[in-house]
Amino acid sequence: MKIGKSKVGDSMENMIEAKGLVHEYSRRDENGEITEIKRALDGVDIQVKAGDFIAVLGANGSGKSTFAKHLNALLIPTEGTLFVNGMDTSDYNNDLKIRQTAGMVFQNPDNQIISNVVEEDVGFGPENVGVPTEEIWQRVEKSLKTVGMYSYRKSSPNHLSGGQKQRIAIAGIMAMKPKCIILDEPTAMLDPVGRKMVIDTITELNKKEGITVILITHYMEEVVGADYVYVMSDGKVQMQGKPRQIFANAEELEQYRLTIPEITKIALELNKKGMNIPKDILSAEELVDYLSNLLTILGKERLMLIFAL
Repeated sequence: MKIGKSKVGDSMENMIEAKGLVHEYSRRDENGEITEIKRALDGVDIQVKAGDFIAVLGANGSGKSTFAKHLNALLIPTEGTLFVNGMDTSDYNNDLKIRQTAGMVFQNPDNQIISNVVEEDVGFGPENVGVPTEEIWQRVEKSLKTVGMYSYRKSSPNHLSGGQKQRIAIAGIMAMKPKCIILDEPTAMLDPVGRKMVIDTITELNKKEGITVILITHYMEEVVGADYVYVMSDGKVQMQGKPRQIFANAEELEQYRLTIPEITKIALELNKKGMNIPKDILSAEELVDYLSNLLTILGKERLMLIFAL
């Protein structure tokens, strides 16, 4: 279901361009014979322009993490094509440049942090590809300051919270100077405070640094600040549009096993009771503003009567 203007455009303007992307996993028996083929991606078309903040939303098993691995050339298409900044991911000769262009942040930050000191961990990537020492430390300082973790540069990652560790992982990717950052369920293992910390960080990276951000998540609340949202289920893009357009179709989202935010549920219930509340409410602040306006227009007694229905 396409409920917003398509992101399709000139391929030269796109940081990411997937066309008819298919990925199949094969299961083999002890003799090496294929016994089962599962199609994890089924004709996916997604375009991401440079500088955009795009969210790919889907429940577990929807195909979104398989798609994320294609963006970093960790997987290659079974059918169709995927280009990253004009480079074909099916060409093995492009692997290194693709991974330098599109950095990947995974679900568990402990899997990406390898050093015992924060600044050494952030500098590991640039050092590994031969960046001069002076430039490495410049990159480390800038990256840590960008994610708000510079004061922890001498600390051990083991003493940091989950949200802080994930910000260190993001800084490590930033130090490689990518044009695009892909975050695959980066908050799945975090508490609400850590989740907000990470989402605020990547939003700021996008807005202030101009980094293209692709957020893979199953949390609807996390896509509110995105420029555009793709909803995946059964390996396909089922919906696409701006966050408000997506949130306004809560009933369809539930069909794709997504959990509707409580604020959106409240807005929908009030709308059913006859209150002029938009279905595309994105935050508690918006809902309070609308209720305050209604209170002014209808008066307290009439508003309470509607609540009682």
